[in-house]
Amino acid sequence: MTEPDLSSAVITLMKGVVYRDTHERAWKHLLQLQPRVRDYVDVLGLQVVIDEAEGYAFLRQRPSDESEADPVPRLIPRRALSFHVSLLLALLRKKLAEFDAHGGDSRLMLSRDQITEMIRVFLPPTSNEARLTDQIDAHINKAVEYGFLRQAKNTEQVYEVRRILKAFVDGQWLADFDEKLAEYAGLVTGDEE
Repeated sequence: MTEPDLSSAVITLMKGVVYRDTHERAWKHLLQLQPRVRDYVDVLGLQVVIDEAEGYAFLRQRPSDESEADPVPRLIPRRALSFHVSLLLALLRKKLAEFDAHGGDSRLMLSRDQITEMIRVFLPPTSNEARLTDQIDAHINKAVEYGFLRQAKNTEQVYEVRRILKAFVDGQWLADFDEKLAEYAGLVTGDEE
């Protein structure tokens, strides 16, 4: 049996999200060395977030303490998401919550067409279908780039919704989501109440 390797665990975390199913060795080392990993990244102003039930871990910038005279510089940059990418992520999170409520398979797989139909409802009507398709594809590609969707192997048209999405779009916000979407849909279609 090999000794747990702190370097392997920390370096894999620094590169991005560590998943139990795709980073088996680093995941095992991370779980065995949690206190040491936490202490190590704390020096850099980071926190380790580990969700053993869902099988992922990632680094988050430690909240800055305004009383510090010389705060630690920000290592993990904030990313401003466009409205449409934010909307897509919220729709995917809602779909994931519905999927989990029904039980069954542990992986939510959606086709490109299913994702397109989910978001199309909230986009203004247009006569240029090709342009709309390109825009939706760009939003899907951003979700893939940020790690919230993963393209299924051997196909370009099916995506897995990654469970890390639950850490970024929380239940509190999701509870108010239906109301917000109804308001937005009314604005897009021009309905007046």
